[in-house]
Amino acid sequence: MKKLNQTTILEFILMAFSDDPAKQPLLFFMLLCIYLTTMVGNLLIILTIISNACFHTPMYVFLSNLSLIDLCLSSTTMMGAMLTSGKTISYGGCMSQLFFFTWSLGAEMVLFTTMAYDNYVAICFPFRYSAIVNHCTCVALLNIVMDIAVTNSWVHTGLILRMTFCGPNTIDHLFCEIPPLLALSCSPISIKEVMMYVADITLSVGDFTLTCISYGFIIAAILCIRAAEGKRKAFFTCSSHLMVVSLYYFPVIYTYIRPTSSDTLERDKVVAALYTLVTPTLNPIVYSFQNKEIIYKVFPLFLSYS
Repeated sequence: MKKLNQTTILEFILMAFSDDPAKQPLLFFMLLCIYLTTMVGNLLIILTIISNACFHTPMYVFLSNLSLIDLCLSSTTMMGAMLTSGKTISYGGCMSQLFFFTWSLGAEMVLFTTMAYDNYVAICFPFRYSAIVNHCTCVALLNIVMDIAVTNSWVHTGLILRMTFCGPNTIDHLFCEIPPLLALSCSPISIKEVMMYVADITLSVGDFTLTCISYGFIIAAILCIRAAEGKRKAFFTCSSHLMVVSLYYFPVIYTYIRPTSSDTLERDKVVAALYTLVTPTLNPIVYSFQNKEIIYKVFPLFLSYS
């Protein structure tokens, strides 16, 4: 264990999923496959939207930004889980990873809310949609997403930087995340924990509540649709969106809105894998691959033989 003046940690050791050398190759291969799937799926979505003028609308602009954030989220976490030399990561590298991870996490949460608002306007005010969600509105909403995400990341990373780590330096987690870092800190953390919980409740619970309210209005509007086929398609779209939002939010809320405890670290690894690996992999499928227009652009040969 390396220390500066025997008090300050210079590097951390990431345990990832297992400390059993026999399991490492299989786990590495599984993580690599999931990561590559995430990269390919989201890159296809981004390139398809950029290269086709018919997709230059607010809905697809939000979708391309979601894919970009998913790429950042997966890359940030996987660099720690797979590519750290000898499972060690420097103090500076750990803090950088924490900053970009919390930025991606915050940006994705706020963007989910923005996309829910976009769907709300499209379904509840279809004839006024172009006037309400125009180019200026789209740019303004994306700026709000980025501003909130950066502020959230600076708050969390700044609070962690003010803590002292004097040993041990083993992070029993996939990457540098707030709960395991709090468990390692040897400075008083009660006030900082309270501040982090307040920030997390404001962001996570607040965004989730706004998303649910938006979909409450959407469901009410769908119930007024007379055509049974129209109701079925609309409910199917909403249920898919809410499924991914729930899969993303519930693990995040579970991880952050509770006291830090070393007894739950193994469980936390699985929970973290859900919103850093599973959700970014599913997003292209749920939000895009069900869209026939995008499927036609991405897989024209497949459709020609189907």
